[in-house]
Amino acid sequence: MSPSEEFKPENVRVYKPGEPEYEHSVATPNLLYRFTRPPGVVRPKTTDQIKAILNEAYEKGVSLTIKDGGHCYAGFSTTEKGVLVDLMNMNQVDLKLDSSNIPKTVTLAGGAKWGHAYRELVNGRHDRYMINGGRCPTVGVSGFVLGGGLGPFGRSLGMGCDSIKAITIAIGPRGDGPGARAQTWKVSRDDADANKRELFWALCGAGGGNFGIVTEVEMNVQCLNSEKVTAGRLTYRPKQENMGEFMDAMCEFYTAQWSNEMTIDTSWLCDLSQTDSELAVRFISYYNGSKCKFDNEIDQTLVIGAEVGNMLKRRTSAEHSTRFLHETLVSQWSEETIQSLPSSRNYSIYTSFVFTNGNTDQMKKIVSVIRHEMKSFRAKFAGERGLLQVSFIHSGGVAADKASGYTAYPWRDGIYHTYIMLVWEEKWLRDDMENFLDKFKKRLRPYSIDRKAAFINFPDNRLKDGYLEAYYGENVKRLQSAKANWDPKNFWNWEQGISPSQDQSSSSVAVSAGKKDASEDTKEDRQWNLVSCPQAIDFEGAISLPLGKVLGGGIHSLSDLGF
Repeated sequence: MSPSEEFKPENVRVYKPGEPEYEHSVATPNLLYRFTRPPGVVRPKTTDQIKAILNEAYEKGVSLTIKDGGHCYAGFSTTEKGVLVDLMNMNQVDLKLDSSNIPKTVTLAGGAKWGHAYRELVNGRHDRYMINGGRCPTVGVSGFVLGGGLGPFGRSLGMGCDSIKAITIAIGPRGDGPGARAQTWKVSRDDADANKRELFWALCGAGGGNFGIVTEVEMNVQCLNSEKVTAGRLTYRPKQENMGEFMDAMCEFYTAQWSNEMTIDTSWLCDLSQTDSELAVRFISYYNGSKCKFDNEIDQTLVIGAEVGNMLKRRTSAEHSTRFLHETLVSQWSEETIQSLPSSRNYSIYTSFVFTNGNTDQMKKIVSVIRHEMKSFRAKFAGERGLLQVSFIHSGGVAADKASGYTAYPWRDGIYHTYIMLVWEEKWLRDDMENFLDKFKKRLRPYSIDRKAAFINFPDNRLKDGYLEAYYGENVKRLQSAKANWDPKNFWNWEQGISPSQDQSSSSVAVSAGKKDASEDTKEDRQWNLVSCPQAIDFEGAISLPLGKVLGGGIHSLSDLGF
């Protein structure tokens, strides 16, 4: 009997393949991980159950993988070994109000999604107050903040982890004696204990799966400039004869010195099914202020891009911040939300970069590379079904006021956290898609901060040597020291995790490219020979949601997502 088969934590049920709870927890939209199915799944409801899981895992030598929202681009919330710890049942949210009914803090359980958090503000109609969370309501709270966290108003409010007051984390037995047991630790930036302060620092940017299981996050609720925000969305398809002017306009856009109130995300889109234009760019805007001020800033900033600016002004509106959370934020990122649901069933791969915007020549090269690669993608995969997307998540502002060592997240100077996403439907395109992405990211990597910066919340599992420096920069050694103190035996040991060893780091980022090695070639075959397949699903075209709701008519609000 294997250790996983002997895994029986006290008062915790272990679900096995074929059981509905197991199948729900291991379901993934990314078909690259369709055979990544562990021997068992647990769904704790309490901190005591989490401690029991840790005690049993340490005693039996069973590895654990944590699943919060399940959005990890690189599949790090899936596993084929040990036990998957799905935190979906720990989704409580406690919004604390002062005597004047004003939100002050919010305490979120380790498995809460941002939709759970935003619902509390919406139901109480707490306009003007914002929880500094994610753009997508189905993203898990703890995974988001433990990676740093980029929110829609981050340029005004800072990174998500900057809003944290305290974190409660369950850590496995740290001793060797029979009495050693898992414990919970509540840590904060101002903790009297230096080791606990250091753990809090490490959790803010490098906490995902490296030290323990976060059971609770306490955050400050922040105040916007007014009860209303301005937001909108525009998809722009430039005409072929105007592409030169459009490229100049995008360079102007990216090098602009936007106010801290302004956030505009952009996604370059090359959809093989759309042939009426070379490419499209989707603009998603959030403004911490009035529609009048938004329009004025657009007019003053976009000269070459005045046409795009006029369309942006037309496709934005002011609304109460709670209505924004309930409707607009959901619809702005509806494609990505649908892509993250298990019913999506596509293949997808990703990589990320962190760009500054002070060098106009460099930005011209970046957008030129993107256009060139989109033309290559369309030519190489003509007749196929697929999508190449390059998304620029607008950051900086107040978030950049902090030093690189303020938290474990280092790339504070980044103005655009950018990811490439490739999505396709048919499995035999995998090698060509991976080779295409490898070549694309080699062309863009030199323009990332320090020629290596990447964002751990947009991970790339094909980054090999040097991934620690790519994610954590000069904070690597300090993180390894914290790891040696809190997880000295390296129980949390995964593909891109932090180890206590100083030998783990490397100064350059190596990208695997070309033909895969033998172990990669046979991974799916090996998994297929061992996997127990899920039962047939009666699927009639509706979108099955992670909260048990079924949707057939699209996503327009938090209610549509089951929140």
